[in-house]
Amino acid sequence: MRKILMLLALIVGLIIIDQVSKNVIQARFHHGESLAVIKGFFSITYVRNPGAAFGFMANADDSVRKPLFLLIPIIACAWLVVLIWKTRDKNKILFLSYGLILAGAIGNLIDRFLLGYVVDFADFHLMDHHFPAFNVADSAITIAAFLLIYDFLLEIKHKKDHKLTNNSIENSVDQYKS
Repeated sequence: MRKILMLLALIVGLIIIDQVSKNVIQARFHHGESLAVIKGFFSITYVRNPGAAFGFMANADDSVRKPLFLLIPIIACAWLVVLIWKTRDKNKILFLSYGLILAGAIGNLIDRFLLGYVVDFADFHLMDHHFPAFNVADSAITIAAFLLIYDFLLEIKHKKDHKLTNNSIENSVDQYKS
């Protein structure tokens, strides 16, 4: 139960940080306004994203886009709660990853319900290369994605090591029989 409460505190904390940061951006910037923090590398730019990640489906008809971007995240959040519960005592990395994704999904879902779009503001660029603006919720989801990849690679390594160990044991048994 302690793990669940700690994860819940992390989720709530991330949602609060996400929402407060977005409210600060909306209060201090006009839509489209940008402030260079590190010239040529990082700016704070107030962007309204009506689409999904990287603006996917931003120009789709509202009758399709709005229900889709409200319904799917709600279903995903319910599923994440199930996954969190299932992994609570089995896999710390998956447990944390699912919690981070849930926090990010809820943070962006709040925007979609209240505003009809997601507020993005972290704007990285390097020379001619520009990364789409994002927010704290997106960052939590991205960190979770890296953790999921890390967990996947650990699982592959574990299976490979297990297979090598089993092959060694079988070889030893075969040698003993000879």
